[in-house]
Amino acid sequence: MTTNNQPPRLPALDPATVAATSRSGYPSEELRVPLAGRSRRALGDALGLVTFGVNLTELAPGAWSSQRHWHTRQDEFIYVLEGEVTLITNAGEQVLTPGMCAGFPAGVADGHHLVNRGSVPARFLEVGDRLPGDVGHYSEVDLAARSGRAPYAFTRRDGSAY
Repeated sequence: MTTNNQPPRLPALDPATVAATSRSGYPSEELRVPLAGRSRRALGDALGLVTFGVNLTELAPGAWSSQRHWHTRQDEFIYVLEGEVTLITNAGEQVLTPGMCAGFPAGVADGHHLVNRGSVPARFLEVGDRLPGDVGHYSEVDLAARSGRAPYAFTRRDGSAY
């Protein structure tokens, strides 16, 4: 709410007014199962942003943010708001708590994802750019994601259909 008890209007908004979605574009149920309990509010889309995206993401206990991955052209940034998440990278694991952040530069082949190993939901902001020609590489599964005009198109690592 604004100070005069009126709801905010664009270019501002209350994140609670943006619908949360729990869908995943991964091409198989096996890949989607660890994401059960993840929901996202696409704040950047709701605000009309086109060159980068911002998601308010919530992970229930046990949920993953994604399969471990890295991008060829997309920088990614996360900022923890509530709860704890375990950041898993090639270097190992570390717990991130509210106020902590992490960044993943484009082109660095360091697969990463977040897992909520706590007993309460965790919330964080995800920020990433939307450069065309990005390829997401998945560290532990036979999967690649190629950007285009639509959402990412998933294939096997060798480019064959999934």
